[in-house]
Amino acid sequence: MTETEQNKPGEGTAALAGDEAAIEAEPRQSSEEAECEEAIEQLAGSSAEIARLEAEKADLTDRLLRLAADMDNLRRRTERDVTDARKYAVSKFAMDMLAVGDNLKRALEAVPAEQRQSGDEWVRALIEGVEVTAREMERLLEKHGITRIAAKGERFDPNRHQAMFEVPDASVPAGTIVEVMQEGYQIGDRVLRAALVGVAKGVGVGAEAASAEAGK
Repeated sequence: MTETEQNKPGEGTAALAGDEAAIEAEPRQSSEEAECEEAIEQLAGSSAEIARLEAEKADLTDRLLRLAADMDNLRRRTERDVTDARKYAVSKFAMDMLAVGDNLKRALEAVPAEQRQSGDEWVRALIEGVEVTAREMERLLEKHGITRIAAKGERFDPNRHQAMFEVPDASVPAGTIVEVMQEGYQIGDRVLRAALVGVAKGVGVGAEAASAEAGK
């Protein structure tokens, strides 16, 4: 037997051992691949769960912010309603008091001029008493935020004035209030009673010149 022939059995043994190692490595590799795939699947599932939780968190945060905004708006509306209720609670009472003030003014206007100028003490005392009462009522109205609406000499404002008639007057621009029949009042920024007024009406060239002068 030659040397070459003697080595052949060894070579066969080595080849067999290599095949066995390959067979053992193949299941091990398949197991590792399966574990990797399982880990990847778990990671993908975790990512999807994280995405779901993030979306849920964003939705809850948005709802919370909307609820907070609604509550803030409700609080502001409530505060405004309470303030308005306090501010305008005396409106009806004030209207009744304005009627009393109108009667006081009529009483003073009803006294003839000659009686005012007479030396009768009781007449002077009566007139003075009515005037003091009228001034005190005006002061108390102002104390509660009820003020007179500017009218005479002002530009007519339909939101605060009520025109009763027109007066031909070329000395002022058309639309100027030239006469006040009844004083108007407001409470805060709300009109309580519009002023009853007479308004200047444009007359010929004079009115046009006055309007042009007012517009400069």
